[in-house]
Amino acid sequence: MAKPKLWTKNFILISLVNLNLGLNYFLLMIIVSEYAMIKFKVLPSQGGLATGIFIFGALFARLFTGKYIGWLGQKRLLYGGLILSFVTTSFYFLANSFYLLLAVRFLHGMSFGSVSTSAGTIVANIVPRERCGEGIGYYGLSVTIASAIGPFLGMLLSMHGSYTTIFAACTVAAVLNLIITLFLSVKDVKLTAKQLSELKSFKLNNFIEPKAVPISFFCMLIFFCYSSVLSFLSAYAKEINLMDAASFFFIIFSVVIFLSRPVVGRLFDSKGENVIMYSAIAVMAIGLIVFSQAYYGFMLLAAAVFIGLGYGAIQSSGQAIAVKATEKHRMGLATSTFFMLGDIGMGTGPYVFGTAISLVGYRGMYTGVAIIMLGCLFLYYVLWGKNASRSREMNREKEHQSLKKEAV
Repeated sequence: MAKPKLWTKNFILISLVNLNLGLNYFLLMIIVSEYAMIKFKVLPSQGGLATGIFIFGALFARLFTGKYIGWLGQKRLLYGGLILSFVTTSFYFLANSFYLLLAVRFLHGMSFGSVSTSAGTIVANIVPRERCGEGIGYYGLSVTIASAIGPFLGMLLSMHGSYTTIFAACTVAAVLNLIITLFLSVKDVKLTAKQLSELKSFKLNNFIEPKAVPISFFCMLIFFCYSSVLSFLSAYAKEINLMDAASFFFIIFSVVIFLSRPVVGRLFDSKGENVIMYSAIAVMAIGLIVFSQAYYGFMLLAAAVFIGLGYGAIQSSGQAIAVKATEKHRMGLATSTFFMLGDIGMGTGPYVFGTAISLVGYRGMYTGVAIIMLGCLFLYYVLWGKNASRSREMNREKEHQSLKKEAV
């Protein structure tokens, strides 16, 4: 039996939107802490706040986007978020104080939260259910490419260009997304009167999807750990005199994700999530240990391989788990729940780790992150892994019984 088509026009267009959104995000995420510390003479913890407050803006927007996307329409909310993205990226040129920068970062985060939730919901609806892991994996490659190009350009321009050039590049990416979305055709999920009434009511389960909470909470801690690398790589590399190697860190990181993502997606669909998740957690922990003890360029780049392989597998598989765990008309809520908790991890991380750096230094901080990552093996088992194993065994038993009946 032929597989249902995955690479449709809409799938390609929404992936391009996600690519530009990711470029906008990573270009700024990698340099904002350093930019704030240099331009406004603030402490590392305040620089971390300038990075992290973006995520809280995204969290605020996701809280409402997931609820109203089924009511107002996916493309309408997507376009509204893209307009806000263009406006806020333009405001970076005008931020002449630290507190104004914080305000711009928060508003920009709101636009990011709205767009990424809308785009994630659209792709969850257009990807065939039986190719969910593979489809979301390929969709996630757009972020992988952005995570290679964005930080590389950000670090390159911060060393040899100017921050103004970075802000201009982000504004161009926002304009391109507005143009691309004009050609996107999206069919909204038709809701029954009861479903629509439920979405309009103000109950907790109309803002979050309970079935997606366990895996999303686990991934929150993964994003928390990863934020330490994303936010302080540039400053860490300067301290240990490995800036040249660091400029290629996210290139290696992203190439590894790019090459592994199709395999991870197929394994997810054929072997189940536990095979992927346990392996990925262990690999990412190894990467963080190597990262914390890097004294040579090859060690930093080896860490990029391990962290990229682990983080990439966890991120795409976690999102696929959240989507598969819920009903079709609540996919928007499942997507927003996953990203909301991820945002909390990414948002609190830079401030917490910025404070830790002041106490124990960069190496001490990254050693602590590696220990937290090892603890995630047990956390995954408790929150999801043990139930996933039982569910898979039950499905195998049902298939076995079905085959026996057919044989008879």
